[in-house]
Amino acid sequence: MAEFIFRHIAKEMDIEASVSSAGVSSEEEGNGIYPPAKRVLKKHGIPFSFHRAHRITDSEFHSNDLVIALDSSNLRALQRRFGDDARIRMLLDRDVDDPWYTDDFDTAYEDIEKGCMQLARGLASGRRP
Repeated sequence: MAEFIFRHIAKEMDIEASVSSAGVSSEEEGNGIYPPAKRVLKKHGIPFSFHRAHRITDSEFHSNDLVIALDSSNLRALQRRFGDDARIRMLLDRDVDDPWYTDDFDTAYEDIEKGCMQLARGLASGRRP
């Protein structure tokens, strides 16, 4: 959801940004967008396209200015793999509850939207978030 929410916000704010999403493991590799996530995106008018889950590659990591984690578990996995790199950040100052476990896609959407708005405002102001 975060990729598509941020793309939508960036477009509305006229921010040029290359955005993609990837996981820290390969357990969901090849899976499409989870149906409840699609429903929440549709409900909020967020356009989305075909997407297949994959594990972040070394090339993806090194070619991006920011790598955003939605929870501390994924943050630690990124740091274990890539070191204590300043490009690795949390979306919020706390974890976004994983709706896979909570089944609360609406709250996850609200948290992700809030974090994406903060990130977009930082980028629009010219400061590194």
